[in-house]
Order: sequence, then C-alpha cells, then structure tokens
Amino acid sequence: MHTLDATFSALSDPTRRAIVARLAQGSATVNELAAPFDISLPAISRHLKVLESARLIRREVEAQKRRCHLRVDTLKDASDWLENTRTFWLGRLDALETYLDDTDKKEEQSDE
Repeated sequence: MHTLDATFSALSDPTRRAIVARLAQGSATVNELAAPFDISLPAISRHLKVLESARLIRREVEAQKRRCHLRVDTLKDASDWLENTRTFWLGRLDALETYLDDTDKKEEQSDE
C-alpha cells in the first residue's frame, strides 16, 4: 500500500527528484537515467528501488534492458494533498490579512 509518507520520503532525495523529473519527459532505461549522475549503476538501482517501492515509478523488462515509467497516479495523490494544504493556508493568510487590516484601522481611529 502506498502512502503519502512513502511518496514524500522518496522525493526527499535530490537524485530521486531528478529521476522523477526526467521520467516526466518520458520513459527511460536505467542507463539513460544514470547518465547525468556521477554515481554507480548499483546506486542508481537503489534509488530506483526506493521510487518503485513508493509507487512513483514502474519498471519493465524490454529485451535485455529495464525501462522505467513514471506512475502519474501516485504523483497526483501527492499533488492533491499539497493543493488542499495550500488552499487551507491561503485561507488562513487571507484571514490574517483581514485581521491586520482591521487592527490597523482601529489604531488609526484611536489616534485621531
């Protein structure tokens, strides 16, 4: 079962975020994903395993190559959660702005 905790934990690493960003452009082989990084293939494989465990990617075997694909549904769950949180905080900030405006008006009136 995938959770937001697993998603955000997997995305906490900059290498894994870069891999996800690359896969957002289209599927890629493990070697293609490894190319921009100065780390070993086993290290890339460990990153891919974390992303796969978090259900952010899926891997399939094509002849002798492993091709990776982004799982958009898992990213959508994270995006939905972030959007709900953003909406909540924007509402709270709007309420704070209204409160501060009211406080400023009251102070101006008391200074007169």
